[in-house]
Amino acid sequence: MELQCEHLTNPLGIDAGAPRFSWRLEDVRSGAKQTAYKLVVGIDSSLVSQGKGGHWQSGKIPSNTQLVTYSGVPLQPFTKYFWRLEVWDKDRKPSTSSVASFETGLMNSGNWKGNWISDINDVTLKPAPYFRKPFEITKKIKSARAYIAAGGLYELYLNGQKIGSHRLDPMYTRYDRRTLYVTYDVTPQLQSGQNAIGVLLGNGWYNHQSATAGWYFDKAPWRARPAFCLDLRITYVDGTIETISSGKDWKTALSPIVFNSIYTSEHYDGRLEQSGWNTVSFTDSSWKPAIDRSAPSTNIVAQSLYPIRLVEAIATRSMTKINDTTFVYDLGRNIAGISQFRAKGPSGMTFRLKHGERLYANGRVDLSNIDVYYRPVDNTAPFQTDVFILRGEGEETFTPHFNYKGFQYVEVTSSQPVELTKESLVGYFMHSDVPPIGQVSSSNPTLNKIWWATNNTYLSNLFGYPTDCPQREKNGWTGDAHITIETGLYNFDAITIYEKWLADHRDEQQPNGVLPAIIPTSGWGTTGLTALTGQVPLPSFPGMYTCSMATKKSCLIIMIT
Repeated sequence: MELQCEHLTNPLGIDAGAPRFSWRLEDVRSGAKQTAYKLVVGIDSSLVSQGKGGHWQSGKIPSNTQLVTYSGVPLQPFTKYFWRLEVWDKDRKPSTSSVASFETGLMNSGNWKGNWISDINDVTLKPAPYFRKPFEITKKIKSARAYIAAGGLYELYLNGQKIGSHRLDPMYTRYDRRTLYVTYDVTPQLQSGQNAIGVLLGNGWYNHQSATAGWYFDKAPWRARPAFCLDLRITYVDGTIETISSGKDWKTALSPIVFNSIYTSEHYDGRLEQSGWNTVSFTDSSWKPAIDRSAPSTNIVAQSLYPIRLVEAIATRSMTKINDTTFVYDLGRNIAGISQFRAKGPSGMTFRLKHGERLYANGRVDLSNIDVYYRPVDNTAPFQTDVFILRGEGEETFTPHFNYKGFQYVEVTSSQPVELTKESLVGYFMHSDVPPIGQVSSSNPTLNKIWWATNNTYLSNLFGYPTDCPQREKNGWTGDAHITIETGLYNFDAITIYEKWLADHRDEQQPNGVLPAIIPTSGWGTTGLTALTGQVPLPSFPGMYTCSMATKKSCLIIMIT
């Protein structure tokens, strides 16, 4: 049997006081059905395996339902629970599942011990900040969990090792109304004696710097320098608990990521690297103290959904050398994601990696179909173009941290002649890592290819919320998402993404029932709704549809020309 809690398998850090249990039977017989179920929940796995649950025993319930809400002893934060399912089939014969688990997180914002911290810089400063804190462990560890919330994006490190395979955490929300935190099991990364924890922060949609675009993300009411709050909760074998928390005793410095924008690109200067910045041996005497910051919102809740990951590596299909400083890479398929680039050369040698979906007749990358809404504030951040400056020490690798793009082709230009190979660049298909659950196969190869292409398009627009495109907008247009939802749910286990997105709807809805056309939004779609009343000016672009006037029952759609 396939068991899930809150639509996830053995989840960590859930906030639901009454979590939902669901399951899928493995019975391929004709007329197969469930006639009854029984759930047992407790904190002792051995007792639960024997059918003895100290927190909830549902008893045998005659029902074919496969989605049941917990109804037992109130759950406590920071606690691992175990559960077992017994079901009766069409012949009234019982079968028993293996033991599954779920672990609660903070469950209440009052349980945070850490302070929200940032550096002293303001929203106009472009380099991404590092943060670090050394600490000592003197007792034997039983388990350890890291809980981290952020305004913006983050990467978490312990003793030099990046924690988890997630990308672009936490997911985009209306930051001033709901902020997400993520839980990690970090037991294996801790060591007896000295340890070091590090955090790298990116802008995401929280601090939009690169352009005004068309949707006023740079004027978002929450906009600020990225910040985070972290609790590292360590449970020792002797039963005691210690929490290492974010605060003014952390130190901060600027990183080699000299520019990062979720909307367009990332720039990395290898000459600014501080090797070992997230390890115990690093000397941080020149770093500055972090500062306390207010939380983006008072509503800090668990991120309970499938994360964004680098799901598939895609080797370059062909490389065309235009001249000694210009090379065009073709992945052979259009994806959302990033490219990883390797090169060697002298310190200061600069590479520009322009990502696009089509080529000009001369073989160069053409962005004219995807940069139509890009309104840069200056000429330092060309659209979908990463910048990589070499440190000058052997072969170096550049992988963007806080960005993704829509592309098939990458045009690499260097500041001086260079030798590159087809293997110098690899693409990574990146999206919310939702498990596939549907399959279409026919005798018609064209139909099979259409199904495959449809799924790739859908996944290329799934980044913690459904988007309209992975390059020129990355917006959560509600119409696009409505059209594709059946495709998504027939083919993928994406319910956690849509539950998060429905929460985004609740965050955005106005007291009179009005919803913006983009969700999440910095306010653009909501202000547009009142345009006909003359209260708020409506941004407009030729050919753009928008909702201009709404009530709880109707909405007038106009086309601006």
